[in-house]
Amino acid sequence: MTVDVLAIAAHPDDIEMSCAGTILSLIEQGKTVAGIDLTRGELGTRGTPEIRLQEATEGARIMNLSARENMGFRDAFFRNDEEHQLALIPLIRQFRPEIVITNTPDDRHPDHGRASELVIDACFYAGLRQIKTVGKDGQPQEAHRPKFIYSFIQDRTLKPDFIVDITPYWQGKIAAIKAYKSQFFNPESTEPESYISGEPFMKFLESRSREHGHMIGVEFGEGFISRRMLGVKDLFSLI
Repeated sequence: MTVDVLAIAAHPDDIEMSCAGTILSLIEQGKTVAGIDLTRGELGTRGTPEIRLQEATEGARIMNLSARENMGFRDAFFRNDEEHQLALIPLIRQFRPEIVITNTPDDRHPDHGRASELVIDACFYAGLRQIKTVGKDGQPQEAHRPKFIYSFIQDRTLKPDFIVDITPYWQGKIAAIKAYKSQFFNPESTEPESYISGEPFMKFLESRSREHGHMIGVEFGEGFISRRMLGVKDLFSLI
C-alpha cells in the first residue's frame, strides 16, 4: 500500500491532538493518509499499552486512515540512531509518501523533539540506494525519499510557518481525541490525574486551535513548521 501522506509520531494520540483536522481535510480532498506510532506509550500515567492500541485503532477509524502501524519502540528510551532508523526506513519505503507529518522539533516531552529528528533522518536515508531493506513480503525495496516533511505544533507555543484551516473538521478532530478515553478528560475515570487528563487541557487544545485559526482569519487551525522555504505558484491560493 502506498499513500500520499504519512503521519509519524512518538505516541498514540499525538497525531489526533496535533493534526487530525488536517488529515480529515486531506482525505476529503481524495488523498490517502497512513499513520505510524513509534511507541505504545507504555510509560503514560494512565491506561495500558493494550488499551492505547485499541484507542489508536478507533482514532484511525475516525480519521479514515488507510493504515496505522506501531513500531514498538521503547517509550522514553528510543533514540535517533542507526538501529531505530533502519527499523523505520522499510515503512517509509513501503508507504512511499510524498509528504510526511511528524512531531514538533522542540517540546515539553523529550520524546517529541527526538522523534522529529529520527523521522527527518530516516526519511533522508530512505532515499539512499545503498541502504538495502526488504519489505513485509520479503522482497527488496526501492529507495524513496518524501518530498516534504512538516512538523506539527504540540505543547509549546512555536511560530508556525503555515496554518491549515480545519474549521469544517473541528468536531471530527475532537471525536478522534476522545477515542483515547484512558488519556483525556473523563469524569468517570478513577485513574491518577495526568498532565493531559483534566478538563483544562482540553480547553487548551481548543484555545491553541482557535489561536492558529485566528492568525489566518478562520475559526480553527492547525499550525506546522517547515525546515525548508515554502513557495507557491498561485498567490490566489493563499487565504
